[in-house]
Amino acid sequence: MDDKRFFLERILKEHAESKILVFVRTKVRAERVLKAMERVGIVCETIHGDKEQKDRNSVMSRFREGSLKVLVATDVSARGIDVPNVDYVINYDLPDVAENYVHRVGRTGRGVQKGEAFSFCSEEERPMLEEIETYLTQPIKVLELTKSEYDETLSLTEDVSNKWKDVMKEIEDAEKWMKKKRKGK
Repeated sequence: MDDKRFFLERILKEHAESKILVFVRTKVRAERVLKAMERVGIVCETIHGDKEQKDRNSVMSRFREGSLKVLVATDVSARGIDVPNVDYVINYDLPDVAENYVHRVGRTGRGVQKGEAFSFCSEEERPMLEEIETYLTQPIKVLELTKSEYDETLSLTEDVSNKWKDVMKEIEDAEKWMKKKRKGK
């Protein structure tokens, strides 16, 4: 669950000029995703129930016109969003109501325009994925990542809060080297 931010960072950086709508389940999660993206220099804004209507209208106006490329939204706040030219919808969190999946992915690829939807699914969310597939009466294409592909995404992050893993690996490697050196004496 916690590593989703690194995958979002990668997609947003790889598609920096695209208009992207990111869905989360809660207002708190929306703000956490916003802060995580700010830490790595990605500009985005949130829309959720704690925002005043004038602020929501302002954010939506910037997203519609394209000056804001990334919008993080909750389901409730996103109902009825009609924004042209959304290139990607990202389900950062799978919705807890299967029907909301259809509403979310329907925000992209409108009319003759093509769009894509990606969903991040942690182990804890597998039952939600199964519920969505049952609702759709068809499977969702799942991209299984190898450990090396997963690690590659983690290594690409600019979030220094994740760099402690690199430091810990360096320490472990140094300790192994020292043990070998001591045994060799």
